[in-house]
Amino acid sequence: MALREEFEQQGDWLFRWRSYLPLLLLPLFVVAIRESILLEVQYNNKLFISIYEIGAIAISFFGLFIRAITVGFASSGTSGRNTKAQKADSLNTTGIYATVRHPLYLGNFIIFLGIILFIKIWWFVLICSLIYWIYYERIMYREEEFLRRKFKDLYVQWSIKTPAFIPRLSQWQKSDQTFSMKKVLQSEYIGFAEIIACFTLLKISINVLKTGEFQFPLGWAIFFSTGLVVFILLRILKKRTNILEPNK
Repeated sequence: MALREEFEQQGDWLFRWRSYLPLLLLPLFVVAIRESILLEVQYNNKLFISIYEIGAIAISFFGLFIRAITVGFASSGTSGRNTKAQKADSLNTTGIYATVRHPLYLGNFIIFLGIILFIKIWWFVLICSLIYWIYYERIMYREEEFLRRKFKDLYVQWSIKTPAFIPRLSQWQKSDQTFSMKKVLQSEYIGFAEIIACFTLLKISINVLKTGEFQFPLGWAIFFSTGLVVFILLRILKKRTNILEPNK
């Protein structure tokens, strides 16, 4: 099998299972968390640790913001959370898509970056970033092959001038679509809850390994409860009502 077909086949498989394969990194997480605890005990600067952790959380939410901007301005039938197969009813080329070809994957990486930075171990950040690139490179290749076949010259001309992953902000163009907050709420409430759950779980795990006791500080309890309430509310609105259905 030629590399082109092999990469496409690998990308298709990774695309289908991309939500679950990162769980394979859990053993590496445990090793990094243990080293992080030793550093916290050694330096014992609670203010710095708190500021650093807030910064890591802010980075992840910035990644979610990028996803929100992408989804909110995207044409219907594109830029979704589909996991079974590639889907694109039209080609997005304006707004954030004028600056980068894969803004959703860029947003995903920034979300992931905030989470791995939270551990505070440089080698862990480096290894996970390299794994992310290798992992998503195949997925992006598969997606681009799909778009190339479907949109032909239109896709080729757009891809020639638009970077794959690092935005070229000078190319920004006003989107030809109207922003839809309903689309964002319908699509990204899961990511919002996942970010909050990940950081809360990491903090609890670090505290348990550090002290041997389950600790759930008030601030983190409020943080987690907020995410849970938002998730449940938006889940009900999506599944039981048509309030979040985008306007035709």
